[in-house]
Amino acid sequence: MVSASTTLVIGASGATGRRLVEQLLEAGQCVKTVVRSKTRFGEIIPDNERLQVVEATVLDMNDSEFQDIVTGCDCVVSCLGHNMNFKGVYGKPRKLVTDTVKKVCKAVKNTHSGKPVKVILMGSNGVANPNGEDDVRPVNERALLSVIRALVPPHSDNEDAAAYLSEDIGNNEPDIEWVVVRPDGLIDEDVSEYEVFDKPQKGLFGGGETTRANVAHFMKDLIMNGDTWNQWKFQMPVPTNEKQDLN
Repeated sequence: MVSASTTLVIGASGATGRRLVEQLLEAGQCVKTVVRSKTRFGEIIPDNERLQVVEATVLDMNDSEFQDIVTGCDCVVSCLGHNMNFKGVYGKPRKLVTDTVKKVCKAVKNTHSGKPVKVILMGSNGVANPNGEDDVRPVNERALLSVIRALVPPHSDNEDAAAYLSEDIGNNEPDIEWVVVRPDGLIDEDVSEYEVFDKPQKGLFGGGETTRANVAHFMKDLIMNGDTWNQWKFQMPVPTNEKQDLN
């Protein structure tokens, strides 16, 4: 029997974050969340004795307030993303994901829990692994990503957040172990069969898909299954749906 752990989910009201909260609660785990509106979140996720909901914005909290929330957590997951409207893409905070990840790591290091805390960041397959081990993208994809990087701030934010974990935290920080999850194109369907690769397999235009429920399931497995965590820690795995045989 798996013992209950406590996970802080940031971005819990989003399309993937809410699925992760649901799956963790169904598995008997304890969950903390930081959301802008308890009322709206309560319409998504019903009250649960293992669920603690804090109404706040992470970047607006002072270090002491946020550290109190992180204290006692075995894992912190960021499912944050920019709202895909003009204000969300071009307004402040431009570095929502990166600044949140930095704040998480600072709080984790200051808790001195005595054991590493898992930090999981949800990214996308458009984010290259800074270690250079991804396959070289075709010229057209590299050109497109350069344009996106220049014109769409959320993409460079996701890249910077992944680079911070890979390069600034690395694998020598005794208080933190991390994984960056880079799903293929996200779709809304239930949990299904999926595979996990160490790098993107199909490129930006390869038609690969990952259900948000599968992303949540993989993150739940990272949190609860020590073997899965040890397999992927300090890496940037790519979960993708298995192709269904229609014959």
